[in-house]
Amino acid sequence: MGGPLAIEGGAPVRRSLLPYGHQKIEEEDIRAVTEVLRSEWITTGPKVAEFEGALAAQVGAKHAVSFSSGTAALHGAVSAAGLGPDDEAVTTPMTFCATANCVFYAGARPVFADVSPDTLNLDPAEAARRVTPKTKALIAVDYAGHPADLDALRALASRKNLVFIEDACHALGARYKEHPVGGIADMTVFSFHPVKHITTGEGGMVATNDENLACRLRGFRNHGIAGDVRERQLQGQWHYDMTDLGFNYRLPDVACALGLSQLRRLDDNLARRREIARQYIAAFCGLPGLRTPEVRPDALPAWHLYPIRVEAGKFKTDRAGFFSALRAEGIGVNVHYIPVHFHSYYRDHLGYKAGEFPVAEAAYDQLISLPLFHGMEPQDVADVIEAVRKVASHFAAG
Repeated sequence: MGGPLAIEGGAPVRRSLLPYGHQKIEEEDIRAVTEVLRSEWITTGPKVAEFEGALAAQVGAKHAVSFSSGTAALHGAVSAAGLGPDDEAVTTPMTFCATANCVFYAGARPVFADVSPDTLNLDPAEAARRVTPKTKALIAVDYAGHPADLDALRALASRKNLVFIEDACHALGARYKEHPVGGIADMTVFSFHPVKHITTGEGGMVATNDENLACRLRGFRNHGIAGDVRERQLQGQWHYDMTDLGFNYRLPDVACALGLSQLRRLDDNLARRREIARQYIAAFCGLPGLRTPEVRPDALPAWHLYPIRVEAGKFKTDRAGFFSALRAEGIGVNVHYIPVHFHSYYRDHLGYKAGEFPVAEAAYDQLISLPLFHGMEPQDVADVIEAVRKVASHFAAG
């Protein structure tokens, strides 16, 4: 099917590489940013509160607090949860390292628990096994945009008196049991990196229904100072008070203007991602040796990623060979993720070893993320399908 592989000298499906993710910027986005650049406030101004209010309404939360990145938002959430030295937080190894790093930032210790084999989200039973008297928070990740088992995890957090943080950096627009992700956990963290559902360039947000947590988050992202410079200017006074130790994690008005413009197209972006996922499911679910993502009946994923699994022993190559062949065909596949406990820093500082989290580790050996972003054209999707079929046919075990 499709002739010789490009990696073996054949013609590639695409001449130019299709990335796994990419931003989509429209003229209205550029106009929104330009308007702010010509205004009085390009940071700490009115667009910040406007974007926060719009995002809170979108996800069904009472409060939303913006940050300079998704990582900064995670750091803010961990700080607001009160983590410090001698505390622990249970989380998943199947994530980008920022999820666990933010626990280290607070001087606490991240403790990993294995994932469920279907969604690769934190397994509530495994998480419960890792809770100790030192555990102060539970940090779930909505892997690839599929909501975690939020009811079970929230019940665990309530039972053990833990703060429940949902890393939903993949899941803006996802729904869990008909409820939008963002108003379920104590704090829900979103990212606006260019490969996400909307972008502010860099940026993040924490949504919460708890006014006290929201107040802590606002102070933390502004050096620990109560109030902000715009309020002081409007009130005609100069006095300010630093009540806690914080960071400069503010998201400027320029970025918030871009976020507001992008947020208006979120539903369209989600619809396009879901349509691409449907086409992939239809194209690949019958291919022997390829495992497509599973969706639980109570979830509506946001499809940040489309991770397939190349099952061991089903092809005349391994995941690495499959990956290299797809890249040669012009398909910019990626791998999400190297389990966090495999990284040198975590091995050196926490003593983790291979074999401790068998479900996550087995998945990592098989995972390949196919391109999926709302700016993909129909021909882009067709190229991905053709390339995967071509490579799978070539390497099919006979």
